[in-house]
Amino acid sequence: MRGPDDLEKYIQEQGLRAQLFRQLGDTTTVEAAARALGVPPDRILKSLVFLVDGRPVIYITNGPARVDPRVLARHFGVGRKKVKLADPTTVLALTGYPPGGVPPFGHRTPLPVLVDAQVLTLPEAFAGGGDEHTMVRLDPAELVRVTQATIVEASHRDA
Repeated sequence: MRGPDDLEKYIQEQGLRAQLFRQLGDTTTVEAAARALGVPPDRILKSLVFLVDGRPVIYITNGPARVDPRVLARHFGVGRKKVKLADPTTVLALTGYPPGGVPPFGHRTPLPVLVDAQVLTLPEAFAGGGDEHTMVRLDPAELVRVTQATIVEASHRDA
């Protein structure tokens, strides 16, 4: 299993402008991470692994937003039932990181990345840092550049 040290090595090797914050306490949910960092929940990114017709893809959104699988299905040209959130074992196998700590880059297996358009409106954001106690601060535009992400609007926010 990978952890924050592996992520830090990736950040250094890639010359990324990103900073790890370690030993924050529980950061496994948006709300917990926001409390630990003292930032609004909208600044917290979620790296979600979906299986689209059996192929893995990472969708990155922020805050309490929920991903609409129908939009992902349309984006990939498949039926809604072909889009499933990956189970924890699959997430760990593909990314090398445990659910609740999955960073947006530096995965064991390079995966296609989709980023919700809302993420690009943030001046800076915090994402999983490799375990449930670590977060990484990053610039959303650099996140898109490094991951070569596609921008998609598949998230919705509850009123």
